Amino acid sequence: MSLSAAYPSLAGKRVFISGGASGIGEVLVEAFAMQGARVVFCDIQAEAAAEVVARLASAPAKPAYHLCDLRDIDASRAMIERVAADLGGIDILINNAANDDRHAVGDVTPDYWDERMAVNLRHQFFLAQAAVPFMREAGGGAILNFGSISWHLGLPDLVLYQTAKAAIEGLTRSLARDLGRDNIRVCTIVPGNVKTARQEKWYTPEGEAEIVAAQCLPGRIVPADVAALALFLASDDARMCTGHEYFVDAGWR
Repeated sequence: MSLSAAYPSLAGKRVFISGGASGIGEVLVEAFAMQGARVVFCDIQAEAAAEVVARLASAPAKPAYHLCDLRDIDASRAMIERVAADLGGIDILINNAANDDRHAVGDVTPDYWDERMAVNLRHQFFLAQAAVPFMREAGGGAILNFGSISWHLGLPDLVLYQTAKAAIEGLTRSLARDLGRDNIRVCTIVPGNVKTARQEKWYTPEGEAEIVAAQCLPGRIVPADVAALALFLASDDARMCTGHEYFVDAGWR
């Protein structure tokens, strides 16, 4: 990716990113590594993750990878402990991992409800809970939670995903209040429809054209657009930004 801004305050920062093997997450890993941050990421896609690490071997700071299923809270907590031990702490947590599988209201079972909340919401809280002590020890930090434009628009066949993503904005505001006096900032990034390989499986060229027509700005949002916002919000330049949602959606309405 091509970066248009450099953030000296990110050099050497200890960054953990969930879901970093593909899509937006992969570009987040690259963006922070190219800023000289010490990046560790997790994913369940081991082969894709290994390719990311290999591709970024010559970055100013080569990223590292942990295999982890974030539905397993004990394993997730243990992973954060290992990451903090390896890096000497954690300064920035980026809660990116999610899954937007489509589903019909009538097909949802209690088990599927619980599994979707575990995939899309629950781990964001528990990763933050595990990382906060290390941020306090460092004198502060930043947590970036990933929401979604989908629930703001009320898109079809995504009721559980949108429920989880709406809750993330409430989670962000609550954590920002509770953690602010520890100099820990908490923000939500709300992407619009981002052009990734996964999103292309859901939309036809005609569907993509409809989305662009509904945006204020022409063209497709790409992962680098989202990463640019994440770099700013994680940096010291955003030192007074917390408790709010920041959209990168080209004005999709």
